[in-house]
Amino acid sequence: MDTGDRSGHTLRPDLARRMIDASDDTLGGRLSAARDASGISQADLANRLGVRRETLTAWEADRAEPRSSRLIDIAGILGVSPMWLMTGNGLGPAVDDESLLLEAMRVELARLNELHRETGRLIDGLARQIERFESVRLRR
Repeated sequence: MDTGDRSGHTLRPDLARRMIDASDDTLGGRLSAARDASGISQADLANRLGVRRETLTAWEADRAEPRSSRLIDIAGILGVSPMWLMTGNGLGPAVDDESLLLEAMRVELARLNELHRETGRLIDGLARQIERFESVRLRR
């Protein structure tokens, strides 16, 4: 498994398993995933944060967002970075199941392949526009 980060540096395998890009998910989705990965129930996390379970449910469903101070508390309890909760980049929950890690990498590869194809289509379209513009300009 390639454990390089975006800067080209090699990451320790244990950190590489925690660096999966979850930026396409929402804050609520990442919160729910981190809570599930830590094995903490909604009721237990709500109790530890001093909020109602309904409030936590609203955060996980993206109907509301926690204040920044609560977000830091949540990150500490769940063992993830606040940046990961907010953006999906950074240290997320440890992925012990290598099949989940592999699936996440496949999903990311598919997304990147589609972006690559779209970029190719845009480049081809721009090249055709330039050719048309030049042919019109030469006829003048």
